[in-house]
Amino acid sequence: MDKALQNILTEVKSYDPKSDLKLIQKAYERSKDAHSGQKRMSGHDYIDHPVEVVNILLEFKPDIPTICAALLHDVIEESPYNLKDIEKEFGTEIASLVEGETKTTKVNFDSPEAYTAENWRKILLATTKDVRVILIKLADRLNNMRTLKHLREDKQKRISKETMEIYAPIAHKLGLYSIKGELEDLSLRYLKPDIYQYLKKRINEKRENREDKAEMILGLVKKNLEEKKIEYFEVSGRAKYFFSIYKKMISDKKSFDEIYDLIAIRIIVKSIPDCYRVLAEIHQLWKPIPGRFKDYVAVPKSNGYQSLHTDVATPFDVVLEVQIRTVDMHYVAKYGVAAHWRYKGTDRDKKFDKRISWLEQVLDWKRKAPGEFLDTLRVDLFRDEIVVFSPKGDPIILPEESTPLDFAYEIHTKIGDSCSKARVNKKLVALDYKLKSGDVIHIITSPNSKPSRSWLSFVVSSKAKQKIRSSLGIESDIDPKQVRQKKDKINLAKYIAFEGKKAQLKLSKCCNPKFEDKIVAYKMKEGTITVHKTNCPNIHTMGKSRKIKVSWNVPQKDIRKINVYVEDKLAMVEQILNSLLKFNINVLSINLKPHKRSILITLKIKINSETDVKKTVEILKTLEHVNYIDVQKIK
Repeated sequence: MDKALQNILTEVKSYDPKSDLKLIQKAYERSKDAHSGQKRMSGHDYIDHPVEVVNILLEFKPDIPTICAALLHDVIEESPYNLKDIEKEFGTEIASLVEGETKTTKVNFDSPEAYTAENWRKILLATTKDVRVILIKLADRLNNMRTLKHLREDKQKRISKETMEIYAPIAHKLGLYSIKGELEDLSLRYLKPDIYQYLKKRINEKRENREDKAEMILGLVKKNLEEKKIEYFEVSGRAKYFFSIYKKMISDKKSFDEIYDLIAIRIIVKSIPDCYRVLAEIHQLWKPIPGRFKDYVAVPKSNGYQSLHTDVATPFDVVLEVQIRTVDMHYVAKYGVAAHWRYKGTDRDKKFDKRISWLEQVLDWKRKAPGEFLDTLRVDLFRDEIVVFSPKGDPIILPEESTPLDFAYEIHTKIGDSCSKARVNKKLVALDYKLKSGDVIHIITSPNSKPSRSWLSFVVSSKAKQKIRSSLGIESDIDPKQVRQKKDKINLAKYIAFEGKKAQLKLSKCCNPKFEDKIVAYKMKEGTITVHKTNCPNIHTMGKSRKIKVSWNVPQKDIRKINVYVEDKLAMVEQILNSLLKFNINVLSINLKPHKRSILITLKIKINSETDVKKTVEILKTLEHVNYIDVQKIK
């Protein structure tokens, strides 16, 4: 018996002693036969890949059909065997799982985008019926990412981008945090190699000092809990993933030293009351940092995750990040969706159904073109979540930056369609108000209120957008906000000055500096100069020797601000930009804001004389749907 097969059988026997292992052995032999003579780009035998996929899945203690399907997942694509052969030899259940993993044929697809979209529709649809499909797919992608170094650079970047945009967020949605974390780190390695190597180096430099502090803190926590006679199962440190550090640097606009001087620990206790007792003890021991406490025990995340999170300031020159949860909560946090799936037929529970309910919205593709479907998928997966409450105290989970309208449509379509006003925490707010976790929302309806096209410019949930479009009879899935924000024709680099030899200036895509932002620049290896915002976390990897002083080279007297009030129609920004650029009007920036039933578009233009201002106004007046124009000098 092959050693690889023996290891799999031994592991399965350890968590399922009564299982019949003959089917696994049969699937292994069939896969090995089907892939005979085939090699991976690494030079290894192809059979190594499905074996490694199984090894990844073994962390989640999968059932026999899952293991067999993982071993066979590439057989149909890479060998003469077909689905009927699989079904005949292994049965309907395993064949169905393998079918869910098999890519759609490329025949009759107009573009690679259409092909990709259809494959994801197929995978996600299969997942709603059987979650094991996506578990195998995620394990498959993780192994591919681990061996990505053997591919060309362009493929590395393309695959890493897809992994970061779709695979990692799906793993997060399903509570598979270990897979998510590794996928993100591996993607970062190829998408931002400089950042990755910088973090790797700095973490290694600080490891010894941090480990000493962590051991001291863990000892103090254990001693305190024992003195208070609070029973605990585990008090341990938690390793932070590279990408989570990088993400925190960006979101908090802090340097590596500020972010990494944070030690993370996890405390696992017996019961929910013990969770709150431990929390109180931690807050008595060290001062809690305001705004950094989150109660996911009372209000779990949509993926079922429960835990208490708090940050406290210690006297050891570090911030302590603490997670407190029960054994059952830890089991769910560790195994994610697999903790609620019993892998037998359609035996599912309500918690599991709630976990994958987001798929129903994603799979509403009937009116979506391939590109629109993929964009919707990426947006829905990437958004973080907030928890808000109805007046009765019912928790409602919404995407981050949701508005009262998103809340209204989440409650019921009729409430959304007839929404006229909203109160948040008993105060009247605009319908585009950005909700925060903990807000209590009261929706005021009116029989005279109807959905407006302008609503599409600020609602964020797929459900709200779908319902608004349906009420308005709009078939296109194009987001007006996306269309309005088209700015790629504005070349800001020509308005930046610097000292030294002439060189090509580029605006960094990582922080996207805009006109009047505080900026700094760095000379790149190819001779170009890349401009960043001064608070961009990526500049920490650049090195002081490459730094170049830059500034905006437009005197305020040469700038005019023009407010343009337009009707809420699609592609108005694109229309305005094209018209102005056609007559060589230099647009420096453009911003948009919903204004009652219209849109306020604010332009900043560079002028050589007042003639340019008059010309701009004349051009704008000729455009349809422009209601009012206001010109202002910059003070």
